[in-house]
Amino acid sequence: MSSMTDQEFVETIVKAIVENPEDVKTERIVDDKGVLISLMVNEADMGKIIGKGGRTVNSIRKLLHVLGAKSDERVNLKIYEPNGGEVRTPEEDDSEANEEKHSAPVHKDEETEDVTEVKEDKDENKKNDLDDVPSDVLV
Repeated sequence: MSSMTDQEFVETIVKAIVENPEDVKTERIVDDKGVLISLMVNEADMGKIIGKGGRTVNSIRKLLHVLGAKSDERVNLKIYEPNGGEVRTPEEDDSEANEEKHSAPVHKDEETEDVTEVKEDKDENKKNDLDDVPSDVLV
């Protein structure tokens, strides 16, 4: 039995999922960071490839990591939108949102348009953990 390459692996899985398998195209690039498989599909098939919450594409990526580990390669998958953009999965977007979430809130003065950092008093905003528990449950 012949061994399937990582690029053939992606094409086989994706063609089985999409409605337009003839539009599936991949490109394999090897550099010092590892292997990058670039995937292009029909615009109508983007939702099927990404899946709900990015589950399908993340599953394909995990399988690629396992396949790459067999040959001591780091294999990554990048999906390009038909109009030329790059697809970002919710998992990738969450990491950026976490970075933004950790920045301090600011206040903009309408008259002077000065922006100042707002420091929150953590004790003032603290809520007792038992406030939401019904009293009949507490003993």
